[in-house]
Amino acid sequence: MDGPVRGRFAPSPSGRMHLGNVFTALLAWLSVRAAGGTMVLRMEDLDPDRCRSAYARQVAEDLRWLGLDWDEGYEKGGPYGPYLQSARTSCYAAAFAALEEKGLIYPCYCTRAERLAAAAPHQSDGQTVYNGRCRSLSPEGREALARTRRPAWRVMVPEERVSVVDGHLGPFAQRLDQDCGDFIVRRSDGVYAYQLAVVADDGAMQINQVVRGRDLLDSTPRQCWLYRLLGLPEPKFFHVPLLLAEDGRRLSKRDGDLDLSALGRRFSAPEIVGRLAFLAGLQPAPRPCVPQMLIPAFSWGKITKNDIILKTGLF
Repeated sequence: MDGPVRGRFAPSPSGRMHLGNVFTALLAWLSVRAAGGTMVLRMEDLDPDRCRSAYARQVAEDLRWLGLDWDEGYEKGGPYGPYLQSARTSCYAAAFAALEEKGLIYPCYCTRAERLAAAAPHQSDGQTVYNGRCRSLSPEGREALARTRRPAWRVMVPEERVSVVDGHLGPFAQRLDQDCGDFIVRRSDGVYAYQLAVVADDGAMQINQVVRGRDLLDSTPRQCWLYRLLGLPEPKFFHVPLLLAEDGRRLSKRDGDLDLSALGRRFSAPEIVGRLAFLAGLQPAPRPCVPQMLIPAFSWGKITKNDIILKTGLF
């Protein structure tokens, strides 16, 4: 990782942050602050159906309440704005055009049901991998399908193994054609997809440290491949454990599990931060603290690598 640390927290403003979001935000903030770096807040509001400006304002308010400040980004501005993905379409269009110039983009006319039917099961976790059925369509076939439906656009991945070394979890690799397949970079409604947007944004904003949940580790090889294709430097990734409900479920905004609306009525901000620091391995007990108190002793070597089950009584 070259130069001063530039890290970011990039939430999707689709609802109130839950405890898992706060856990990631805290570790991202500590990693940047312990290195004396710059913290960036970017709102990943790509999805117009789910994201709302009111949610973005609430996220910012919640972060300030918790004591997690930022140096540039949403509501502050900075040299690499705008910091709302909904206002960065031209950046994604340029990245899309660069892939198109390389002959790597093709239209996909499959419905969701057809995509699933044409997919192969992922070898490790049961996910499905698109088999490229629209990649080999003839010009006549594409023209016929274009009369009845708008396509999504996919990028053709190579038969290539991409390896990364995560700063927290260690080495991780995927064979792109077998483990992720050709993936969507622009939806049929014209919205650019997360995989392309996040790479374009982090490259343009000179982000060189990305701290995010372990559920996104699977996306890292394809994103690193995109960085290389687009001539962008790859950030150092740190994937953090997930917080799980007692029944093993991942926390979800949709389910309303442990969101800050409910937590704020039961706990003060220092109590929430202290209990999360305890779960992470940064404190021997869940005593209240403010984020600044955790900076001097922060180390990735202290952070647990295993997902964390929230036991009754702690939250």
